[in-house]
Amino acid sequence: MRYVKYFLQFIFAIISFIIFKILGAKLASKTSGKIFEIIGPFFRSEEIINSNIKRAFPNIEKSEMKKIKNFMWNNYGRIFAEYMFIKNFRSGKLSSEIYIEGKYILSEIINSKKQVIFISGHLSNFELMAMSLEKTGINLSAIYRPLNNVFLNKIMERIRKKYICKYQIKKGIGGLKNLIKLKKKNFSTALMIDQRVSEGILSNFFGEKAFTTTIPAQLIKKFNIPVVPVYIERTKDIKFKIFIEKPIYFSKNDTIQEITDELNKILEAMIIKKPEQWIWSHNRWK
Repeated sequence: MRYVKYFLQFIFAIISFIIFKILGAKLASKTSGKIFEIIGPFFRSEEIINSNIKRAFPNIEKSEMKKIKNFMWNNYGRIFAEYMFIKNFRSGKLSSEIYIEGKYILSEIINSKKQVIFISGHLSNFELMAMSLEKTGINLSAIYRPLNNVFLNKIMERIRKKYICKYQIKKGIGGLKNLIKLKKKNFSTALMIDQRVSEGILSNFFGEKAFTTTIPAQLIKKFNIPVVPVYIERTKDIKFKIFIEKPIYFSKNDTIQEITDELNKILEAMIIKKPEQWIWSHNRWK
């Protein structure tokens, strides 16, 4: 029964992508965003979303919460449609819609021939971050979590490897081995630190303990390399701005816990900037 559901979702996605292609990037993104504002709440628990937002903003008013949720679903829909145009964002006419602030930091990383760890969260169209980093010429590997839908996952992996980041590292033991091999070849790593993980540690996140990945902290300790926070926001329709922050160096004496706690603080600051562009539907504090 589960695979029947996945197959139907796959057919829906294919038909949608065909329609998006006909509409063009700007109209497809806008239309899909509006559709998701309507249908999104039927697919995710409203209770979980409300609870998550209140954890981050305890005194938030109902009107503001509603605004955040509507924008979140709109962004969800826009991302879905924009997958059809990833190729154009990378090297086509849409590449000019992405502005990068802090390019000089990326140039310094390339010129120094040193590796770093890029961290971020599922903000705005998060896929554009790794794509933009790789385009600059940085040797980059990106850690990803496969979709549950096995049919759609094949398409997503193809898109990601071809247009987003060639070296995709699947989460898990096997992926970690590949990651270490690439680190030894002086590859930098990009990963999202905002998903709940079972193999992580409890770390403060908006004042409450949440299971958080320790991969960045482990890499920092093992290879003595800095962290570079990357933040993206949707400025208007299909226009984006990516912020590259200065490298953060940790002391050899900093523990895995201390590093992870500090990275969560950085993530919190990113989310607070544009809370409506973060995905609140995941059960982050479960």
